[in-house]
Amino acid sequence: MSETSDSTGRSPETHVIDYRAAEQLLAARDPRGAVKLLDGVIAAHPENTAARLLRARAFFAAAQLRPAELEFSLVLEREPDNAFAHFALARTYERQGRPDQARRHFRLAAALDPNPQYLKAARFDS
Repeated sequence: MSETSDSTGRSPETHVIDYRAAEQLLAARDPRGAVKLLDGVIAAHPENTAARLLRARAFFAAAQLRPAELEFSLVLEREPDNAFAHFALARTYERQGRPDQARRHFRLAAALDPNPQYLKAARFDS
């Protein structure tokens, strides 16, 4: 194993390729395939927030809501000002039938970023 390989024998370049391939799989509506690729990336780089956010999106797309919730929450622990992660976590709560938690995160997303989609979902008028 070279000094540029991780414990699985895969190079950092391979992880970048896997991440990009996972983005493509998610775009092609294969979230389970994306999760499989990202599992290896995250095992080698557990601190990689971008990979965790992509994996959370893939879990959500695969209707694996509890893993999506956990992954979005971990992203927010590391990046509490990530408006997209708040919005996505809110959507996850919404799909789980947890409207109070969803509303809180919709509103946090809108407060962090006045994106029209976030503002509409926040429903500040109600």
